[in-house]
Amino acid sequence: MARLTRIYTKTGDTGSTGLGDGSRVRKDDIRVETYGTVDEANAALGVALSIASASAPGTRGARLADLLRSIQNDLFDVGADLCVPIEKNQDQSKMLRVTTGQTERLEKAIDQANEHLAPLSNFVLPGGSPLASALHVARTVTRRAERLCVTLHEHDKPRTNPESIRYLNRLSDLLFVLARVANDNGAGDILWVPGANRTS
Repeated sequence: MARLTRIYTKTGDTGSTGLGDGSRVRKDDIRVETYGTVDEANAALGVALSIASASAPGTRGARLADLLRSIQNDLFDVGADLCVPIEKNQDQSKMLRVTTGQTERLEKAIDQANEHLAPLSNFVLPGGSPLASALHVARTVTRRAERLCVTLHEHDKPRTNPESIRYLNRLSDLLFVLARVANDNGAGDILWVPGANRTS
């Protein structure tokens, strides 16, 4: 367990930062950019969680809050995984790596939530209820984290866990579905009307 006794260390004042293995890289290194964006997605999810947590016990919002709390913890696992590059002679059993089980848990959540949603007839605009809107923000930030993770994997494939990409991909799908759930199971979705504001 990490112990944070000092918030500022001054070690990053020259534009470098330490990875989880102790090595130092530039703060704009693609690995740092990737796990930093995962952290940003987690913060966006925190906004959605604060809205969901205000729901009465036993309601749809309260159930979503429980799920979002567990996902926030998973996202810290993703960040920790990305922060420590995989090395050849490293005992992976001692490292915190994202697992297929975590990704599969998201897939089950997608399937369960999707059972109660009406099929979509068009694309959904990001909005509706405050909770749905916050989930859409978290979804788009997660998509950006996923894109960066793909770039990192391409640049540093042997040292990057591909399950991180799969986890972020499923998470963005789940957040889309949960946004529909938060919009009264899709009844409150705002559908895109192509060309609605065009003039002839």
